[in-house]
Amino acid sequence: MEKKKSSERLVFFTDAVVAIALTLLVLPLTDLVPELVAEHKPAVEAVTHNWSKIVSFLLSFVVIGRFWGVHHRIFEHVRSYSPALIRVNFCWLLTIALLPFPTELIGAYQSERFTVLFYLGTLLASSLCHTTMVFLIRRDPDIRGDAEPVSDEVFWNHALSSVVFALAVVVGFIKPPFGYYVLLLLLFPARIAFWLRARR
Repeated sequence: MEKKKSSERLVFFTDAVVAIALTLLVLPLTDLVPELVAEHKPAVEAVTHNWSKIVSFLLSFVVIGRFWGVHHRIFEHVRSYSPALIRVNFCWLLTIALLPFPTELIGAYQSERFTVLFYLGTLLASSLCHTTMVFLIRRDPDIRGDAEPVSDEVFWNHALSSVVFALAVVVGFIKPPFGYYVLLLLLFPARIAFWLRARR
């Protein structure tokens, strides 16, 4: 089998897992319907009394969608794969499959230290997987093949994003509610990476 086809199979499998994870996010909301029927409550309460679950669903959907977009851009530089890349990719899929769980906890426990660290730690693990994949692609030309090389700007963008997630975990441990606000710093890694490239 050609290496390019093998790379495509890995991408298709990854996309399928992400799609399933996104689909499963809605299950906690659908489970509300039988409860409302059994308690003879109006349908509108499925929304008005379950804002935390709805927000958790939307948050998970957006975060997973963003991580998938980043993963898709990374694999634009991939024509083959190595055992190391497969292992890291599966670790990333684990974080995606797990993410709905800590997100659901946020809806119930919001600022509790364990919940904050569980959620931010999962995001950190996912980001570290992205950074490691970029590092492997840059280091191994056989993975890249005839694809465009990963630029320094892209690498530093991923590395700095992981630093932001790590900082959020530290802040979340010290002051749990403030850990979420640290994520606003994710607006800056791309700009810093661009500045570093321009300077060089």
